[in-house]
Amino acid sequence: MDGSVPVPSSSGAVLEVALLSGLSGFRATGEIGVITRASWDEALQCLARTHTDVSLVDLSGVTFIDVGGAAALAVTAQNLGTGRIVVERPPPELPRILDMFWPGLPTIEVAAR
Repeated sequence: MDGSVPVPSSSGAVLEVALLSGLSGFRATGEIGVITRASWDEALQCLARTHTDVSLVDLSGVTFIDVGGAAALAVTAQNLGTGRIVVERPPPELPRILDMFWPGLPTIEVAAR
């Protein structure tokens, strides 16, 4: 992940991901779903490689995340070994999905909108 890279699709779905300056983490903008999954997975893999004690994922610009995107985030968090991922301002469905399928997951902290 070299910086901000929009991924357009024929349906109009786009996911743009940009590294956060001076922090471990990234900011995502757009939609996280089947069409943009490759970019989301790449961003999470980069996060896992550069993870320190706390990594930040700013989803304030994300309008939608599907269950598969939430699962990829949860699995990444579970595989960190130490520390946690702080998710800032996710779309409303993410906390609900995490609570339903990964209740009490200690490696993800959600800071609501």
